Amino acid sequence: MIALHFGFGALEAEFWRMIFVMTRIGAALLAAPLFGANSVPMQLRVSLAGAVAVLVCAWTPVAAPPALFTLSGLLITAQEILIGLSLGFVLQWSFSAPLIAAEVIGGSMGMSIASTADPVSGAHSPVLGQYFSVLLTVLFLGLGAHLTWFALIVQSYETFPPGAAWFTPERMMLVAGFGAQMLTAAIAIALPVTLLLLLVQVMTGVISRSAPSLNLFALGLPAGVLAGIAALILTAPLLTDKLGDLSLTAIAQAAQLISPKHG
Repeated sequence: MIALHFGFGALEAEFWRMIFVMTRIGAALLAAPLFGANSVPMQLRVSLAGAVAVLVCAWTPVAAPPALFTLSGLLITAQEILIGLSLGFVLQWSFSAPLIAAEVIGGSMGMSIASTADPVSGAHSPVLGQYFSVLLTVLFLGLGAHLTWFALIVQSYETFPPGAAWFTPERMMLVAGFGAQMLTAAIAIALPVTLLLLLVQVMTGVISRSAPSLNLFALGLPAGVLAGIAALILTAPLLTDKLGDLSLTAIAQAAQLISPKHG
């Protein structure tokens, strides 16, 4: 005689396991610049986290804590949230570099007063920052870096099994160290345009000293804007190369964060 069991114990255990796995994935999506944007509906974010969690549950032997709402279970859950936020914050570092470069270029061109509402963060950002952000987003998605980032999230369960490996302070310092690379990338993006604008401002100053009757503000602002636009057009190939390298650097930093040798 075949014994049939219609209980939902196994199904409930798998449900709680998937919810637990969604904690790290959902935190990473919340901190990531693309998927954590205000324009992305929460339902889409939860659905994407659930879809990735199903694959993680099928591919990795991840087990939820036996007592999830105890002190040890809550500490493990907090660890999952910390790992996910760190993986998303690494991308935030890279996507902030073009905004810093846009602030420098816009200030040199005299366009710092022109700002628009950023759909990603909801705050106001320079017009050039929107241009750089859209270009970086297109390159990031075109290179398939988002797929590699999702693969790194799945791979992080091997480096940091829930409850077995902890996110050490050394790795937190590694995340903070990525900020220096972000500033270096911002300077590399802004430097060619800024140098050309500096030459234009020097020439404007020389002309104003030679002909004091000329209005410096009426002459310098249009010259700076035109020179900035010309410099952006001339340095467009260099800009795309720098942003492409920045996308690859973001993924390399995320891979370095979950590398076992930094444990």
